Amino acid sequence: MSRLVLLVAVLLLAAAPAAQAADWTMDAGKSRLEFTATFERTAAPGTFRQFDVRMHFDHDKPVDGRLDVVIVVSSADMNSADVNKAISGAEWFDFARFPRAEFHAEDIRRTEAGRYLARGTLELKGVQRRVEVPFTWTGTGTAARIEGEFVVRRGDFGIGTGEWAATNIIGADVKIRFSVGLRTGG
Repeated sequence: MSRLVLLVAVLLLAAAPAAQAADWTMDAGKSRLEFTATFERTAAPGTFRQFDVRMHFDHDKPVDGRLDVVIVVSSADMNSADVNKAISGAEWFDFARFPRAEFHAEDIRRTEAGRYLARGTLELKGVQRRVEVPFTWTGTGTAARIEGEFVVRRGDFGIGTGEWAATNIIGADVKIRFSVGLRTGG
């Protein structure tokens, strides 16, 4: 009898559909992308109002995943008309010449249960750098959420040039924080 039970269990496992990566798209109404610079050692927060995230991902087999993020840089909002005007210029984001920033990762690894690391290339203001983006994954069925934060050095991307290159007034590090709602068709 126990062989019969074992045989049935093996057949059921073999017939069960294998977990497969799904194509995930961003739910804009449930997503945000924020950044925090420092001005005279005080937090200076901002938000990118327009961006898009796409993933090909299976949380059980992340190695086959892909993460693509496109940011409309001119949607940066630091909650001040004067600051927003300043960051649009050539010394900062240079919206006219570099309207988009992009991050693409095909190297995604699980670091522990529910936590992952996406290694890829960030292109910002025409400069490409390798970046590691840690994130958490929560989800069931056709809805999921990724959240995380990481730090970039603004000087590595030519953000804040000329008189703004020094880091004594505007800090060198910028914290990026994201919470992205995702959905899939199945």
